[in-house]
Amino acid sequence: MSSARAVPIEILLVEDDPGDVLITREAFAENKLRNRLTVCTDGAEALRLLRRTGEHTTAARPDIILLDLNLPGVDGRVVLETIHADPDLRRIPVVVLTSSTVEEDFLRSHALQVDDYIPKPVDFAGLMHVVSRIEAFQISVERELPTR
Repeated sequence: MSSARAVPIEILLVEDDPGDVLITREAFAENKLRNRLTVCTDGAEALRLLRRTGEHTTAARPDIILLDLNLPGVDGRVVLETIHADPDLRRIPVVVLTSSTVEEDFLRSHALQVDDYIPKPVDFAGLMHVVSRIEAFQISVERELPTR
């Protein structure tokens, strides 16, 4: 029996494509991963959530961020740079899910210390890879939590 307390992982999905949001939800449901998935459809909303401003003053801090780079308004590159520049936010693991095929985006994302970079279209198998990484992260978080 594990001495760790099971907790849901707070996942922030920053994605403007409803189809990608749906397949992500389905991948988590398929794996029965305990999580709370919050979706922001643009970078400005994601930044408000991360900073807990506007309508997000009571938002839970995400344990992991799934970030599309190509977003309307404030794009994911700006979100990623903002996360990296903030000492508190940069501790949150970030997985980039993007349709960008620009090599500069890949290199810049890695320079900003993303945890993974997955090109779109992400098929179900690709999402299963992301889900398995999140499951491993969740187990790690559970082991670090004190028991009550």
